[in-house]
Amino acid sequence: MPVAALTTLGCKVNQYETEKIAEDFLRAGFTLVDFDSPADIYVINSCSVTNAADKKSRYLARRAQRSNPAAVVAMTGCHSQQVIDDGGWVDGATLLIPNDRKMDAYALVAAQLPDLDMLSSSPATLPPRGKRTRATLKIQDGCEHFCGFCQIPYTRKVLESRSFTDVVSEARDFGVSGCREVVVTGVCVGAYGPESGSGGEVLADVLRAVAAQPGIDRVRLSSIQPIEVIDSVIDAYASTPGLCPHLHLSCQSGDDTILKAMNRPYTTAFYEELVAKLRQRIPDVAITTDLIVGYPGETEAFHQNTLAFAQRVGFQKTHVFRYSPRPRTKAADMVDDVDDATKKRRHAELQAVVDASTRSFAAKYIGRTMPVLLENSEGTAGTLSGFTTNYIRVTCTAPKALIGNVVNVSLNALTNDGIAGNIVDDLDVLMEAASPKLARQPLELPVLTSS
Repeated sequence: MPVAALTTLGCKVNQYETEKIAEDFLRAGFTLVDFDSPADIYVINSCSVTNAADKKSRYLARRAQRSNPAAVVAMTGCHSQQVIDDGGWVDGATLLIPNDRKMDAYALVAAQLPDLDMLSSSPATLPPRGKRTRATLKIQDGCEHFCGFCQIPYTRKVLESRSFTDVVSEARDFGVSGCREVVVTGVCVGAYGPESGSGGEVLADVLRAVAAQPGIDRVRLSSIQPIEVIDSVIDAYASTPGLCPHLHLSCQSGDDTILKAMNRPYTTAFYEELVAKLRQRIPDVAITTDLIVGYPGETEAFHQNTLAFAQRVGFQKTHVFRYSPRPRTKAADMVDDVDDATKKRRHAELQAVVDASTRSFAAKYIGRTMPVLLENSEGTAGTLSGFTTNYIRVTCTAPKALIGNVVNVSLNALTNDGIAGNIVDDLDVLMEAASPKLARQPLELPVLTSS
């Protein structure tokens, strides 16, 4: 039986696509192994959001080729697309697959192996895609925003929405196979709609429909542009119990001059007004975000504005990035006038502010009892971890068989990355009710993520 190893860098859209590619290999009779293991075929779903992601993508190709010089090493994803567009190549790669052919990856790779039929055996039984606590559901692809720092509009060029019927069908499959939480994602998820192929429905319709599927307890939305959080989306969150009160509103800067230079279509005032509206309409809502330090033209005063903005908003969690120039972007033609030492200092200063906000947000819930979806076993024997609906990480003592179940936890004490608590439900009742299909571990696909 031939062996394949797949790995993913980057976003939830990439993770979803890698799982779909993995299914094709399983149907063809391949054994899937961890990316560090010997394999006949390696597939790298690459990322190009930062220089570090580019470097890691190329490193993985070289490492795979060293692991088995006779193997086919295929790279797809945004770094692959960037290299293809530039007319270049990736050392160690056998095949570069453009993003618009990504879902044909198995067929393109198989064409590189004329003796594949001799290696293949009977197709493997395909494990259900919901065979894990949380699943990702891609509903949309492509972006047309052309932010100054981002090359995604070049690497994912076609704005396309999946048909509403297909989306609901896949969500139904997730619920039937035991998945408890679904993350609705897309490259520009707020652009989902009839103009790009949904069939008539919009994002709010998707959120309600996925939440209505039997077996699915929670629906979470991935990153969304602030201007795309329109009234229909807010109304859906306010009126649909299964929608998690958590929105990742990608901001990028807390200074209006820098936002304009980034070609972001909003101001800090608009963002803060939106957050206030969300907090008024959606109880316990968590707001998470991304912020970049050291963008070209960012003065010390602009940086201080971002620090003050982050303090005012009080984000539940923030991903802080240091700016790095990306090919073909507007910012790449600007002078990168913030030196590395200053970027490092500003990163540390902003990280301290947002870390304090994270702890402050969690502290408000000490003493409360909240439902937690248990997802992982921690290093300490008998310790499980999971998340509240508003994305607070919680640890508690519980039998491993409860992974995949929602339990009520009394939140007692802050930890380094969340809250520790105690299950208040009757454990005997929980264990008796725990179904084997709901206590599965995450699907064993080798996945790497990179910011």
